[in-house]
Amino acid sequence: MKKVIIIGPSGSGKTTFSVALHNAMGLPLYHLDNIWWNADKSHISRPEFDLKLSDLLSRDSWIIDGDYSRTYEPRIAACDTVFFFDFDINICMEGLIQRLGKPRKDMPWIDYELDQDLVARVHKYEIENKPVLLSLFAKYSGKNVIVFKTRNEAEDWIKKIADNFLPK
Repeated sequence: MKKVIIIGPSGSGKTTFSVALHNAMGLPLYHLDNIWWNADKSHISRPEFDLKLSDLLSRDSWIIDGDYSRTYEPRIAACDTVFFFDFDINICMEGLIQRLGKPRKDMPWIDYELDQDLVARVHKYEIENKPVLLSLFAKYSGKNVIVFKTRNEAEDWIKKIADNFLPK
């Protein structure tokens, strides 16, 4: 496992998992939100983002955290492992609420109230994003795709990997 993407709805815990995986394995970690967003809540242009993503994908090893559906295919094509957080809407909504008012490693600002566009995307994820992902998983069937349905599954998996990689 050298090139890893972590995808799923907002609030599912992708960033928490990606940090734990980085700590366990030592692979370089990149948060797509930190690339896309500026501290003033503006963002870079799509061509600039695509150039930065292309640079990351050309590197020898990485963990890339973030959903960004427009970039699913190039990231899936370039990775060897996909972690897909296939969580229920309610779990994701709890995650969105729990992170309010807290600094995050993947964002250059703190949210104090729910972003209604983000909430709408979480509610549409199952019908808009998941079918695209399942199609891409079939297209790139040689990839190692690990699907988590619950936070406990993700936590258990990371504990096992940490036991294998971290010094005793």
